[in-house]
Amino acid sequence: MPALFAPVLAALDVPTEASSDFDLNPALRMTGRSLRAAGVLVPLIERRGALHLILTKRASHLKHHPGQIAFPGGKQEDSDADVIAAALREAEEEIGLQRDNVEVLGVLPSHETVTGFEMTPVLGRVRADFAPKPEAGEVDEVFEVPLAHVADPAQYIAQSRRWRGVERTYYTVPYGPYYIWGATARVLRGLADRMDV
Repeated sequence: MPALFAPVLAALDVPTEASSDFDLNPALRMTGRSLRAAGVLVPLIERRGALHLILTKRASHLKHHPGQIAFPGGKQEDSDADVIAAALREAEEEIGLQRDNVEVLGVLPSHETVTGFEMTPVLGRVRADFAPKPEAGEVDEVFEVPLAHVADPAQYIAQSRRWRGVERTYYTVPYGPYYIWGATARVLRGLADRMDV
């Protein structure tokens, strides 16, 4: 394993609780609802001596999170052995990242989304370069962000907007033209906090 991954592997050993879209909005928390299992891949690739995170911009017509920046991934299907298998399958379908090109490093604590998913982020090392193939029905764009940017807690801003008639606060971590916010930013903020200890 390249030495660049040492801080990421150390972060996996830092004990933390699950996160939620309601972390900054505890009064809005919904209780007693049934959550659907989902797995997302947090794919890291080495570029020019630094780690980069691969993200997607979701298609604008999708029912859940249209046009948002997201990890490749989705809900766990009956054919998936677990959420890790779901994350790897979805990454292959959405961006053409073959599962045998991913070394699973571990999982971060689950994240509850406002849309009713219990999302498990799966950290993975992309072993070799690949040419992304965005699935036209789901993904508008595949891009990379330096891990150093999203691993820095100082890059995060808490912002708010009205959602379903209520003011909701959420994390953002903008990068160039990309507005990374919501569940993606919350999971990355959790990773940043773990790497900052």
